[in-house]
Amino acid sequence: ELVAIMGPSGCGKSTLLDILARKKTSRYEGEILVNGHKRDHLFQRVAAYVGQEDVMPQYWKVREAVEFNSRLKSSRASNVPAEFESKALDLLLAAFGLTGVADTYIGGDKVRGCSGGQRRRVTLARGVAQRASVLFADEPTSGLSATDAELCIKALRIICKKISMLVLVVIHQPRVEVARLFDKLVLLTSDPGRLVYLGPMADSVEYWKDCGFPVPEYCNPTDYFLDLVTPHGPMDQVATFVEAFRERMLRGIRDEVIAKRQERGQTVAEMLQAQHYLQQLAQMGPGELRESALAVPFRQQVWILLRRKLALTLRNPAAIYMPILMPVFVGLLLGVMYADIGSKALLQQVSFVFMLLVRICMAGMQQMPQLIEERTLMKYDTSECLFSVQAWVLVGISVDITLALTGAVLNCLIMYAFSGLNWDFFPLILGWSLLNFFLFDAFFGMLAAAAPTFQTAQVSAIPFNSIFMMFSGFMISKSSAPPYLRWVFEVSPIGYAIQAIFCRMAEDSADGPYLVKLYSFDCGQDVKGIVVILLMMAAFRVCQVYCLQYRNAIQK
Repeated sequence: ELVAIMGPSGCGKSTLLDILARKKTSRYEGEILVNGHKRDHLFQRVAAYVGQEDVMPQYWKVREAVEFNSRLKSSRASNVPAEFESKALDLLLAAFGLTGVADTYIGGDKVRGCSGGQRRRVTLARGVAQRASVLFADEPTSGLSATDAELCIKALRIICKKISMLVLVVIHQPRVEVARLFDKLVLLTSDPGRLVYLGPMADSVEYWKDCGFPVPEYCNPTDYFLDLVTPHGPMDQVATFVEAFRERMLRGIRDEVIAKRQERGQTVAEMLQAQHYLQQLAQMGPGELRESALAVPFRQQVWILLRRKLALTLRNPAAIYMPILMPVFVGLLLGVMYADIGSKALLQQVSFVFMLLVRICMAGMQQMPQLIEERTLMKYDTSECLFSVQAWVLVGISVDITLALTGAVLNCLIMYAFSGLNWDFFPLILGWSLLNFFLFDAFFGMLAAAAPTFQTAQVSAIPFNSIFMMFSGFMISKSSAPPYLRWVFEVSPIGYAIQAIFCRMAEDSADGPYLVKLYSFDCGQDVKGIVVILLMMAAFRVCQVYCLQYRNAIQK
């Protein structure tokens, strides 16, 4: 069935839809049943939600966006040719008038792409592509022309009839041709939100007539309905229709609810089992049945996400030159500043090593805005149970760290080449630089996952960065630090790196032993430093996954 949920602003249309779709984050009371059973963790396997926002990567293509949802919500049957699925996707794109822009970018402020109306239709097509039994759509026609709105609702009607889907649509005052496409109407009033009609759309005009308010000739019935049930409007008849609903419809609806509660249908697990059995009977070669909120296994999630991540990265020039070319430029700049530092005193050489380490460590901060932007996209996708947070983090680390690591290594090579230091020290310096790079990348990733905005993440990073740099043993030595703060040296990753590198370089310098003693360095602590850094790195990654899972959820 195709069901319209209508009413004046503030009546609770979207709130009702969000509660039914299990998207409401604020507290509410009541009981929601699916086939007579309480909703469980598998509900998202049979339900899809299309919100008011069109949140998608700008460098994504229209066809890729729709195919993404389709592939993550159903495993590809081994005996079904890929051409069949491709044709099914073509039909879906055609149904929503997207064939002509199938290879066009979604677009946004960074790249030109499809129009706002087309983007809205892509979002709707992505919801339909999930092949759910229930589709919740919150104002899917907002921002569309009257013709495009009719096209979308027609497509929804055809699809819901062909595959027996229940579609609930929040919609504002549709034109006559669009309203007639709906099977049922749920009409609400506001101040407070109450039902005034729940029944077939085709019977609504007759109901209004029976209540003493016949729809005027040449008037759009839905416009007239809303005029009468809008509080404080010029035609306000809210009290009349609330009372009429109680007298004429409420008892029948309650009786029907009681009867339906006794007729328990299949649970969601049984629905999935039945679908899997039919695929087996048809010899489609379905994969193993998964009784999980996620429709496809972890490895398939990773593969699909990796393909998307690589495609988006390669299409976005800034995603490549920022993490690679910027470190190269900074490396050249600092290399010129520290040119031939190797011929100078050991203390000056260590100042160069300190600057190199700081530059490598701080490189991860430039990734935080991108991480926070991608986190928002991830939140919308995981709310639909398309993939797990762990799969998203793994793919992000694989691609982003590869690019950032390339830039970090080039930065280190260029600065070191200019420095004139003995190349015997380079493996040691590079190794400690990369250890610190991976640690700080995990740290900044954790902040980007936990903070609500980039500004908050940046401000939160400043005190930690300052402490790690101050307690590196180079700016503040262990002997000069207050006793109650000396424990910070035990968890300072830059401190362990400076200490290990300084002790090695001091072996080839006449004043090395004196400087080691002056700065209170403890040589031979390399293994301890590596273990501490690895443990901190693991802790930051675990916190990152936790924050991505449970913080900064989409509020509804």
